[in-house]
Amino acid sequence: MNIKHSLVIPCFNEEGNVEIFFSAAKEAMKGYTEDFELIFVNDGSRDKTGEKLRKLFNENKDVKIKVISFSRNFGKEAAMYAGLNASCGEYTTIIDADMQQRPEVAVQMGKILDMNPEYDMVAAFQEKRKDGKILSKIKTSFYSVINKVSDVHFIEDASDFRTMRRNVVQSIIDLTEYHRFSKGIFSWIGYNTCSIPYQVMERESGETKWSVKKLIKYALDGIMAYTDLPLKLPVYFGAGAAIFDVVLLLSLLVADLAFDKICTAGYLACLIIFLFSVLSVFMGIMGTYIGKIHTQVKNRPVYIAKEILTYEENP
Repeated sequence: MNIKHSLVIPCFNEEGNVEIFFSAAKEAMKGYTEDFELIFVNDGSRDKTGEKLRKLFNENKDVKIKVISFSRNFGKEAAMYAGLNASCGEYTTIIDADMQQRPEVAVQMGKILDMNPEYDMVAAFQEKRKDGKILSKIKTSFYSVINKVSDVHFIEDASDFRTMRRNVVQSIIDLTEYHRFSKGIFSWIGYNTCSIPYQVMERESGETKWSVKKLIKYALDGIMAYTDLPLKLPVYFGAGAAIFDVVLLLSLLVADLAFDKICTAGYLACLIIFLFSVLSVFMGIMGTYIGKIHTQVKNRPVYIAKEILTYEENP
């Protein structure tokens, strides 16, 4: 079956939004192509999102709908991966269900690919941030740090809201790592990308799933996924510590010669405590990397689908 455009919609506790999104997406896509599919991924929602999606599927047989329900909450990265795996469109768009990202922009991105065969992907970035000062500062700092230490370039403010050709989708699917960081994956695979601004709308219902704690964890995961610099820091620290120790030793010797008595034991105790503290930090960094390796080598699936509803006769 030929599908022109697939929309992948991760959903986590979006009971108040999925029906509104469905109506808006159906209306927007009808003016662009009749050959589209909506792929809702229910990421272990604890509200009535699953029931609403099942109702949409049963009552709208005229629209190509797929509903993938996870056995638990695996996270948005897993939900996007599951949706991409299930998509079969010539173009595929990842879009949130909360209506902050409008389906009309997805249509706009599809038309850009229609008119520009040299582009493989269209990425939408926020024209104006609506985050608070703390979140904005965290995001700005993240992009500043990761672009300095990573081998791939990250476009600031670029979101997961993007439309991709089939070859791009396949390249992403081929990357089966468990700890996924899509912003890094989009940059790592390359391809010609066109970036366009979009205006973030207000949520139709519910609250944002991002907190400062989750955002910091997400940023650290991204940095650790795309650079091994933290593992190399002990080498630089060791060299610096060795130089510092030589200078300190020479200073203590000079002080002993200049004065009859000096409390060298106190200085040495402080130095030892400092060195052990820093050593503990680096051991923690290496432990984090080893923990991720431990999870990866288990070769567990990125997600587990408890239920799949699809318009296809033989899914």
